[in-house]
Amino acid sequence: MEKNLQTKFSTRQYMLSKDFEIYYYKEHYRTKAQDHAHDYYEFYFFLEGHMSIAIDGTVYALRSGDVVLIPPGVKHRAVIHDKEVPYRRFVFWIGTEYYRMLTELSAAYGYLAQCMRTAPQSYIFHNDAVTFNTIQSKVFQLIAETRGNRFGKEAQIPLYVNELVLLLNRIAYENGNPGRREEQQSLYDNLTEYIDRHLDESLSLEQLAGEFYVSKYHIAHLFKESIGMSIHRYITKKRVAACRDAILAGEKITEVCLRYGFRDYSSFFRAFKKEYGMSPKEYRETI
Repeated sequence: MEKNLQTKFSTRQYMLSKDFEIYYYKEHYRTKAQDHAHDYYEFYFFLEGHMSIAIDGTVYALRSGDVVLIPPGVKHRAVIHDKEVPYRRFVFWIGTEYYRMLTELSAAYGYLAQCMRTAPQSYIFHNDAVTFNTIQSKVFQLIAETRGNRFGKEAQIPLYVNELVLLLNRIAYENGNPGRREEQQSLYDNLTEYIDRHLDESLSLEQLAGEFYVSKYHIAHLFKESIGMSIHRYITKKRVAACRDAILAGEKITEVCLRYGFRDYSSFFRAFKKEYGMSPKEYRETI
């Protein structure tokens, strides 16, 4: 699939779209690149090659997994050290108006641009292999969508673009603020431990927020960000699992569901069947 998503290299240094463009290049670079600048943002993802990048007169060595952000108006060029080694990278262009629109949706989209203003030499962001694989997956997802013809393509592409931009900003923020990341992980761990110990009690967002002295919106966002599901869904899954274990131990189904926080049997029945694909009774008899 990778090969099918590659783009034939072009020396064009202007956007055809007013919003964004993305390319996957792999070739042996035979000519010397010239300094140039854009009136849009360029995200450059380095995959392979023996090269550096010159930005605003300074040459920076690159290693696989590096992400480079080049703001509008900043001169730059590729510096090839070995023309026999394939030069492979993603190039992602975003128009200034589109980027401004994203930052109006949320300041989180603008963290990288803010880094440029406060530390103008921070053009390059290093990533470990796991992190860059995550980025690369998002890039391929976006390129595949732009090349395909699936229903809803025009609606899906901007969602993938926004997701990629947010991911890059999030990674940069977390790398620059490790203490904040550890603090968030600690809160998440404490919340899940508390939930496990209090499945038989009220576990509303309001109650958890009061217990941990944080806003309910912060807790909701933390769970969605950490595990990709709402805290309500997480608690329901935990309660259903606790009921399942008790039922398999021979306890009465109607008593178990009330013990672990379900208001009535019908709500428990629906949650159990959604989780395991069968009724509690069928599950007990099958297992």
